[in-house]
Amino acid sequence: MEKGAAVRCQRIGCDAMFTDADNLDGSCRYHDSGPIFHDGMKEWSCCKQKSHDFSLFLAIPGCKTGKHTLEKPVTKAVSASSRKPTPSPVQNKPTDVNCSRCRQGFFCSDHNAQPKPSNPVVLPTSVENDQVKNTPPPVKKIVGLDEPQICRNKGCGKTFKEKDNHETACEYHPGPAIFHDRIRGWKCCDVHVKEFDEFMDIPPCTKGWHNADAV
Repeated sequence: MEKGAAVRCQRIGCDAMFTDADNLDGSCRYHDSGPIFHDGMKEWSCCKQKSHDFSLFLAIPGCKTGKHTLEKPVTKAVSASSRKPTPSPVQNKPTDVNCSRCRQGFFCSDHNAQPKPSNPVVLPTSVENDQVKNTPPPVKKIVGLDEPQICRNKGCGKTFKEKDNHETACEYHPGPAIFHDRIRGWKCCDVHVKEFDEFMDIPPCTKGWHNADAV
């Protein structure tokens, strides 16, 4: 460079003007690896700092220090999908009715309980139409008024009796639940936290009937 002329540093996250005279060790603060863009989230792969807003993302201070340079670093955006580890197979254990996660249908790492998968809808062919018409409807389970049941509404999980059930008996989240980039929350009340235990403690936002067969 021309002696005494200020030039712009090429390190990612720095963008400062410098000269040979003021280019001391530690004068440059930068990011030494590329960004990750996934579902609207921007993240620095080197320090895991992130933001949804691109301007705020670019303003995140660099995590490394050194000298300014005119050499352009070779980096590239990293796909978040490439970072996902291959899940290892686990042995399913029975759900625990005393566990609040199992009762409410969430994945439980303590018991390896998975939520019940929804069955895909398959339309009958013309050959099966007659069989479908002649198939009797499934018999609904008859529940006694005093028979204890567990409410499956998200955020409830309480035991109730049908005789005590009414339109404000249950406090729950109509949902859906949101799990994304280590953030957990409820779309219905727009509350989000980082830890699962904090997520389970979010107060329900809706009242209604207890439901032992909630989807």
